Amino acid sequence: MGATYLAFVGTLNREAPYFQGARGNGLAVFSFDEETLSVNRLAEAPEIENPTFLSVNAAGTVVYANSEIFGWKEGLVSAFRFDREAGRLDYINMQPSLGSITAHSMVSRDGTKLLVANYGMGEGGPDRSVVVYGIRADGGLTPPIGSIAQHGTGPDANRQERSHAHSVTELLSGNLAVVADLGTDTLTTYRMNADGSLAEVARTSTAAGAGPRHVALHPNGHLLFLMNELNSTVASFGLDPQTGVLTAIDEQPAVPAEARASNHCADIQISPDGRFLYGSNRGHDSISVFAVDGETGKLTTVGFFPCGGATPRNLALTPSGRHLFSANQNADRISIFARDAETGKLTDTGKAIEIGTPMCVKFSEG
Repeated sequence: MGATYLAFVGTLNREAPYFQGARGNGLAVFSFDEETLSVNRLAEAPEIENPTFLSVNAAGTVVYANSEIFGWKEGLVSAFRFDREAGRLDYINMQPSLGSITAHSMVSRDGTKLLVANYGMGEGGPDRSVVVYGIRADGGLTPPIGSIAQHGTGPDANRQERSHAHSVTELLSGNLAVVADLGTDTLTTYRMNADGSLAEVARTSTAAGAGPRHVALHPNGHLLFLMNELNSTVASFGLDPQTGVLTAIDEQPAVPAEARASNHCADIQISPDGRFLYGSNRGHDSISVFAVDGETGKLTTVGFFPCGGATPRNLALTPSGRHLFSANQNADRISIFARDAETGKLTDTGKAIEIGTPMCVKFSEG
């Protein structure tokens, strides 16, 4: 028997000049049966604007959604309770993000905090790069309890004119979080104190003009993998889980050479056993697959697989690792792939969730 999972999906429903249309209907929840590949819509919350990134608590009962609104000096972060029996998403509360273009979030491993990264555009407003919220007993968010602002530039004058924090990821050891900054070509490790305050403990420079976007952590706790948006590469780093210090190991192209000029990488995911990496390529419209040497951190290209649509913004592996979802933003389609656990290769099942402008997918146990 296959498992049944919950898939939380955020879609774009408000126009922004850097996106190609907004045909979505806010936030939705689906069930997914891994054996039959059947998908059923369970609930939706169309009232939320531009939930471009989501985080879900361990129980799958509360979802946190970033609202990325172009032109606002601050985005919003909203908490919704999912009631499966009633088939309903109930609004709990929202908080300001203290920065613009609210791009990424994650629930801390102890379930007590939500970490949010603001990409940031222009100047003015609070302009904080990373914000920490407490999580209340009812799943709602406290006002911000910690934040930091990053500064700097990179060689790409169009995209790296300032700091652009694109993701924040807590390490498996807990209490340390790595911020990938597309604008400054840096990975910065912060210690997250009990009160939510952040203290920088390490900083690593990537290749100039790389544009760090998202990271994935190896289950052994000693390797970190980085998707670089601007130069279309995937990089691996050795990681000291106690200090957060990173050491560069390897870098591989995320697309064939002829596609690099017109491609922008997006998401990166790692298989549950740590043997394979999956990266999404917007422009080449593919999913790149790499084999991982868990001892050395070296990467070997397995292949590039069509994403089943256009502009694959976000990827999600089911908790079992049997299937991968690709949120193909400009195809209004989330393609469903079967994954070969031995080779890492993907096979398009032909099944999909047809939904307007999908931006993010997050799984939880059903």
